[in-house]
Amino acid sequence: MRITRWFLLLALAAPVALAASAAWAQDSFKVAIGQLEIWSGQAPILGQKAGIFKKHGLTLEIFGTAGAGETVQAVISGSSDFGINVGTQGVLRAFAKGAPIRVIGANFTGAGDIFFYVRADSPIRSLKDTTERNTISYSTGGSTTHNIVLGLGKELGIKAVATSTGGMPATLTAVMSGQIDIGWGSPPFGLKEVEEGKIRVVAGGNDVPSLRSQTIRVEVVNGNVLKNRNDAVLRFVRAFRETLDWMYADPEAIKMYAEAIKVPVAIARTAVEKYQPKEAKQFDRILDIEGIMTDAVKHKFLDVPLTKEQLAEFIQIPPRQ
Repeated sequence: MRITRWFLLLALAAPVALAASAAWAQDSFKVAIGQLEIWSGQAPILGQKAGIFKKHGLTLEIFGTAGAGETVQAVISGSSDFGINVGTQGVLRAFAKGAPIRVIGANFTGAGDIFFYVRADSPIRSLKDTTERNTISYSTGGSTTHNIVLGLGKELGIKAVATSTGGMPATLTAVMSGQIDIGWGSPPFGLKEVEEGKIRVVAGGNDVPSLRSQTIRVEVVNGNVLKNRNDAVLRFVRAFRETLDWMYADPEAIKMYAEAIKVPVAIARTAVEKYQPKEAKQFDRILDIEGIMTDAVKHKFLDVPLTKEQLAEFIQIPPRQ
């Protein structure tokens, strides 16, 4: 009798187990990250390695892009569900044009994790030395670095010609080979070259006054994914927040990061503590949205600022539970 009852329970449990397995398989997301090397884009990568996303019933397929422009296009086209480390102004432009893209979190406030550099033998000592004959790089259109370079021109009168160079390794190659005068980077990338005397830092992102208090990068989701898979998106956000807390609390996170990007742990720790502090990585609020929209109009990313109704549709950060 006990054996018969056990088989009956097993038979009843089998469909439930299969259904649960099928549901689990559906809870997967594609995640595009601009500049895989940067700490501010590491939450999906490190969170998955640490098992945090798995704990929330999620599996992530992660791939890198050369910058925010490519990331935004991947989310709009549906080839990625989420975009990480994306310039706020570029997302504003896409949304204003009707693209199915929504903000679900802040990525970075201020521009202190971006620096600009020249070759060690360059005659340029500061950006004030530049003329129209010089070139200054940014990653892709609509990216943080693009926004900073535009701000350097508009607010500080820097005359160097803005030039897209893609990711940081390609940019360094362009600078060292003389194709570009001024490159961009984000620690820990470039710190080794600075220590070795190969390059010199001539400016930082926070040199642009308007950017110091703005949320310059955000995390985004495809609008259709947000609508049709809302429960899974909420779990993604919960896992993301938990990962951020862990990244700044557990030294193992920096060790994992250093191993992934192949730099000494000490350099990775310096990059995080000096350039990417936790307060800059707050997730829950888009700071100075009015100033962001004003700059977006000035830089021709927007024709006019969004209305309150449009902002409510654009920014959909789930509240903390």
